[in-house]
Amino acid sequence: MRLLSLIFVFIAITSLDLNASDEQTVVLISLDGFRWDYIEKHNAKNIAKIAEQGVRGRKMRPVYPTKTFPNHLSIITGLLPINHGVVDNRFCDSERNECYSMGKGKDDSTWFNGIPLWNLASMQGLKSATYFWPESDARFNGMLPDYYYHYSKHSDYQNRVDQIVQWLTLPKAQRPRLVVSYFSLVDSMGHKYGPDAEQTKQAVHEVDALMGQLQQRLDELEQGVNLVIVSDHGMSAVAPEQSIAISSLPSDDKFMVKNTGPRVLIYANENTTAADISTYKERLNKAAKGRYTVLTDSQRAQYHYQNNGRTGDIILQTTAPKVFSNQGKVDYLGTHGFAYTDDMAATFIAMGPAFKEGITLNEVNNLDIYPMITKILGIQLLSKIDGDGSTLWPALK
Repeated sequence: MRLLSLIFVFIAITSLDLNASDEQTVVLISLDGFRWDYIEKHNAKNIAKIAEQGVRGRKMRPVYPTKTFPNHLSIITGLLPINHGVVDNRFCDSERNECYSMGKGKDDSTWFNGIPLWNLASMQGLKSATYFWPESDARFNGMLPDYYYHYSKHSDYQNRVDQIVQWLTLPKAQRPRLVVSYFSLVDSMGHKYGPDAEQTKQAVHEVDALMGQLQQRLDELEQGVNLVIVSDHGMSAVAPEQSIAISSLPSDDKFMVKNTGPRVLIYANENTTAADISTYKERLNKAAKGRYTVLTDSQRAQYHYQNNGRTGDIILQTTAPKVFSNQGKVDYLGTHGFAYTDDMAATFIAMGPAFKEGITLNEVNNLDIYPMITKILGIQLLSKIDGDGSTLWPALK
């Protein structure tokens, strides 16, 4: 009996050691506006090497609209914008009689639904850290990441890499198992100069060098780390001379117009009737003359963007290279926010102990990142999400 007891104790201890060695760490990096084809187009050698050693999604499908905050919130919650609540970078809520703008969640997290990955990890005993993921300093579920920074446009990119590595060299009890971070440079240059410009290429080279350095430093750590590099959307060229002045649209004081760029959200005022909305849609359709589309209910359903008080009673959508502008003039040469096309496709790259090596998946879905990371971390889903993981399960060993 004593021998049997010793055997059971040995098995139990061995199992604990195996489980400890199987603990996975994930570093999730977003390169804002890094279009799916920039690796080859702008010769991102380090990211290409990471892809060759791991998994690459040839294209990653963003959610609609192809904007920064809706997609970052979808990646980190596994929910469609209509379900996590951030339906655009800027929008209004007719029930709250209030409008949202980027970063507003820091002071009022009631704009959001869902459980972000950093909270899901914390709820199950894992530490998490964020360096500038959109709205990562907001109290989702009344919680914050264990380590985080408030956003500052003055933060140095090298500091982000150094901080990620420093977090991962903390003693095990303090060390985060999930680290997420955000780099905006490529998006900024893509907007200002366009996706084909030399300045955008140089921005790609700068973040590519940082990703190469980060991967090398992660390889030197004692624990195996999974590096997942994504983007939120792509980028299309803009023709400023084709911009559509908001003032050229039929006016109606029963409505409020919100936003410029590829999409305009139009909200009915409090006493506006369904008949008023229908009449205004007809006027807008007649004035379109091929410049834009007034989205139908079936198109909105296809985009998972039904009217919920935030998404607008009427949506006007352009196609590249046209955009809406306040005065019929724009001072930028690239943008995103269009309905899904190749130009809007995003990037997915991953390597590490959880991932297969040297494989390419045709098209992956950004809603599947959430369940994939939960599986790698060994944590459970605690609420319903919109991604089922199906496009990314083949990436895992």
